[in-house]
Amino acid sequence: MFRLSFSMTLRDWRAGELRFLLLALALSVAALSTVNFFVDRMRAGLERDAHQMLAADLALESDQPLDGAWLAEAQRRGLRSADTVSLFTMAVVGEGEQAASTLVALKSVSEAYPLRGRLRVQLQDGDAVSETPPAPGTVWVDATLQASLRLHVGSVLRVGERSLTVAQVLTAEPDARMAMLTMAPRVMMSSSDLAATGLLQAHAIATHRLLLAGPAQQVSGYEHWARERMAAAPVKQVALNSFASKRGDAGEMLDQTQQFLSLASLLTALLAALAVALAARRFVRRHLDACAMLRCLGLTQSRLTRLYLLEFLLVGLLAGAIGVGLGYACHFALVGWLGQLAPAGLPSPGWRPALQGMAAGLILLLGFALPPVLQLRNVPQLRLLRREAAPPQPRALGAYVLGLAMFGGLLAWQTGDAMLAVLVGAAFVIAGAAFGLLAWLGLALLKRSRGAFSHAAWRLAVTDMLRQPGAAVLQVTALALGLTALLLLTIVRADLLAAWLRATPAGAPNQFVINIQPDQRDAIDARLRAYGAPEQQALTRARLLRINGRDALDVVSSGGKDGARGVREMLEREIDIGHAGTLPSTDKLTAGSWYGAGQAGDMPAISIEEKFAADLKLKPGDTMQFDVAGQPLQARVANLRKVDWRAHQIGNLLLMHPSAMRGLPATWAVAVHVPADDLLFGTRLARDFPNLTVIDVRAILRQLQRMLAQAVAAVQFLFAFTLAAGVLVLYAALAGSHDVRARQAALLRALGATRGRLVRAQWIEHALTGALAGLLAAGGATLASWALSRYSFHLAWDWSPLLPAVGMAAGAACALAGGWLGLRNVLNQPPLLGLRSN
Repeated sequence: MFRLSFSMTLRDWRAGELRFLLLALALSVAALSTVNFFVDRMRAGLERDAHQMLAADLALESDQPLDGAWLAEAQRRGLRSADTVSLFTMAVVGEGEQAASTLVALKSVSEAYPLRGRLRVQLQDGDAVSETPPAPGTVWVDATLQASLRLHVGSVLRVGERSLTVAQVLTAEPDARMAMLTMAPRVMMSSSDLAATGLLQAHAIATHRLLLAGPAQQVSGYEHWARERMAAAPVKQVALNSFASKRGDAGEMLDQTQQFLSLASLLTALLAALAVALAARRFVRRHLDACAMLRCLGLTQSRLTRLYLLEFLLVGLLAGAIGVGLGYACHFALVGWLGQLAPAGLPSPGWRPALQGMAAGLILLLGFALPPVLQLRNVPQLRLLRREAAPPQPRALGAYVLGLAMFGGLLAWQTGDAMLAVLVGAAFVIAGAAFGLLAWLGLALLKRSRGAFSHAAWRLAVTDMLRQPGAAVLQVTALALGLTALLLLTIVRADLLAAWLRATPAGAPNQFVINIQPDQRDAIDARLRAYGAPEQQALTRARLLRINGRDALDVVSSGGKDGARGVREMLEREIDIGHAGTLPSTDKLTAGSWYGAGQAGDMPAISIEEKFAADLKLKPGDTMQFDVAGQPLQARVANLRKVDWRAHQIGNLLLMHPSAMRGLPATWAVAVHVPADDLLFGTRLARDFPNLTVIDVRAILRQLQRMLAQAVAAVQFLFAFTLAAGVLVLYAALAGSHDVRARQAALLRALGATRGRLVRAQWIEHALTGALAGLLAAGGATLASWALSRYSFHLAWDWSPLLPAVGMAAGAACALAGGWLGLRNVLNQPPLLGLRSN
């Protein structure tokens, strides 16, 4: 049986019957394997670095210095300890008008740091492990800061009120955050120098961490003791992090990245599945006579089924191997484009993505090629005498249902979310149905206007399209689906980005100055008069304790998955309450009414940003209890607000009337627009007010835009597979009509039509098909961009007049390419041979 099946496979391969089927399968496996190899390497890198993500076995974090009881208990249990303090500040190099400054992420570390992992510094011949952290009087800087401020070993860097010598260039630290979350270059210094900088003033925004390491049993015992103490404490100001929590954060981010990329690759699989079904259907039609002959020679139905299933299995294994190899090569492009998401030095991928790719190929093959193959077992011997096709059997119809179920399982497996798989599948079906309906209407309109074409080739092309409307609709729909995705991520993506940039008004603030102390307000006002004298915003740091009498952390935790971990961590620290007597111009009330004089019934009123209120399950009329530097503060929710964060003003999650905040400690912040040629704004402020933090929003936006461009490039790379799959479906639909077209061409040539006229008719037909598909794709991309602008990005939407023209041109080009591939041999055979085949 195997020898016969192998011989048939070689014969069909030489005849060209299996090449397209193999190409469609290999393309889908390549798209899926590209994502799987990338995600596998990312996951392996995170697992490899899991023990270093904390630089310890256990870490306690707080925005205030930790009291000595935490360290005393750790020492009693025999645990090793180290401490760090992290904050954003300005670093300055040079003097006078030659000075330069930038925002840096400062980190002070004790002598024992790190407890797990190693620090690495740059040497002339490469990186090297450092056994000790920075010595007192010195700092280490990363390569980004070294390049931006033109530093070298021996340079003097001023941080706050302390001048320190650059001793090393830092290349790796165990507990560094992912590059995509790093807001500023790193500066590392000794803890003994931190006090001399003068940065840790009252209400300074800093993160204090106590790192602990030791035997697993002692660490586990300490963690249990710490959680009990945190649960019993009236003010929960300490966050406890372990391997599991940090691995969970990174894993959640990786899962979201995998889902996003998998959706792009699954569009390729959806179209490839359609191509596989068309190729299998054509294969079956061309083998009906051969099956009837085998039945006449005594081959049973079960053996005939096994024969062809084995042949398809061989093709599936070969296509899977080719697709896995192509996916392995292509995933390096994703690693390069998404390098900011990836840990340094990713390990090689494992064998699991290869098995996943092979399994996905077999699922597609069995799910969409099995139903037509099962029809071969029902071919009657009389077909050799009577050219009749047997009606579909219930078993074959059941195979179609099984194929759809298998593909649904593939969607859920690849995305890891059954609901998302259902939504994607439903969206694909709805879009395909809409495109199919519009394509049918387009053909109906073309039929009515057929008489307007006087050229013979045009009339012949339109007649061919109308002769097989089902095939024409399928061709247009498949190509339109592929082009929609590509247009959405090229032209439409650029339009959305331009609209987002236009949403920022001219002259909007581009520098934020925070942590202004009360005695510095007048001096800062005087300094900023040259920039339009912007108004300072008062902020009071407070810790939210209770919501409607319940513990705030319990309220968030009761939300299950919707109670975001980020909100819980925010409540474990202090948050800012802004002082405002009037509604900010960039905010819009969505519930309740403005609090006027500052009272809401029997207690002060508070205004909440609507999304933050949803996380906390708050509505107008609810009560909140805060702790402000040991002083209790109660407030009643007066309204919910929608904040326009794109306005580049100082947006606040919480607002209260200034009269309600009288007597409470506060700092101030200000947003200011600085001309592009004023390069010393931050330098001068950092020199004269070392405690201030100046954030240049332009630099952050440029970094985010670079990351967005990398992500879009990666997804566009995957959607190139999608477009190729759309062209394959077009080729499959055209190849499926190859025999019919060959007989028609032979008949027309016998009646006197020239070969040149038939060639022109084919080109016209393909151009019309592609142009219609491109027009539908432009409409689909336009509708998608409108929905994204209105419901996701909340932007003013502009219609691009070039999009239909670009879509039609791209569709025509793809259709001409697919048509040439599918029908290039139709006119090559002599007319007499075509007529005899009838």
